[in-house]
Amino acid sequence: MIITGKKFSKPEMSRVINGDIELKEDEKAIPKMRLDLMMVGIYKSYNRSTLQKFIESGFVTVDGVLVTKSNQKFPEGVKIELNVPETLKNADLKPKVIYEDENVLVLDKPAGLLSEAKGEYCPERTLADFGYIAHRLDRDTSGVVILAKNEEVQKFLKKQFQDRKVHKVYNAIVEGRLKLNEARIDLPLARDLKRPTTFRVDPNGKEAETFYKVLKINDKYSLVELRPTTGRTHQLRVHMKYLGHPILGDPVYGSQAKLSEDKKYEFRTLPAVKVKDASGSESEIRRLFLHAKELEITLPGGKRMTFKADLPKEFSDVL
Repeated sequence: MIITGKKFSKPEMSRVINGDIELKEDEKAIPKMRLDLMMVGIYKSYNRSTLQKFIESGFVTVDGVLVTKSNQKFPEGVKIELNVPETLKNADLKPKVIYEDENVLVLDKPAGLLSEAKGEYCPERTLADFGYIAHRLDRDTSGVVILAKNEEVQKFLKKQFQDRKVHKVYNAIVEGRLKLNEARIDLPLARDLKRPTTFRVDPNGKEAETFYKVLKINDKYSLVELRPTTGRTHQLRVHMKYLGHPILGDPVYGSQAKLSEDKKYEFRTLPAVKVKDASGSESEIRRLFLHAKELEITLPGGKRMTFKADLPKEFSDVL
């Protein structure tokens, strides 16, 4: 049996490997390292995941040149600079104060405000900037949210949500007209393994119960009241989608939801909802038409209170 080695496309390379000839100094391979790994050793107060976000966000230059790929490799000795903006995005997005005392702060969260950052760094204002998070609303949901002023109160409030002792009422505009004016939705939910950031109705999922009531209708949409007795992620949005009446403006579960080329939802691409004013002029609204209208909870000291947030103007514009 004859075994032959791999032939080189360039004969001189075999001579280099055999030691017959030597590469010139400037032709020798210079060791290089990934940019994110280089930065881990320099900026030790951040983890690698956060540094990758900085790079992808355009906050890093190498020898004065902007670099946006974490896996790009560079030799030792290059000058790496990290320039994180001091001004937060959405800095002017301030929630209205509904109630405040020495223990809690109740806010009317505007649509578009994130509840809490997921990593070490967040380039925008969040609800967590105003107090301790006791529960969350989706970024694009508006309405009543309660924050604690210290960790002890935070635990007290969180336990009520976990024990289902908090009563919540939402308003939503959904597509089309529902067959029944009132109904109970008892459909278990589970994470969609094909798209892990989303959820779906699944007989093997966790219990999820929602009561709905139709309040108003027009030729395209219905204004409904939603009363969840469980607090599953995306519960109201998934339940209404399953009934064939998704919440208007939903970028994930709505009829206008878009998928990117890699089959992932473009979460921040909110579909445009066209409305007309009294004069007939047309305009566009981009938001999820889901609003946390009421929240009933027990405050430290034992007092039971209900907090309310008025329906946003965009709802009446559509209806």
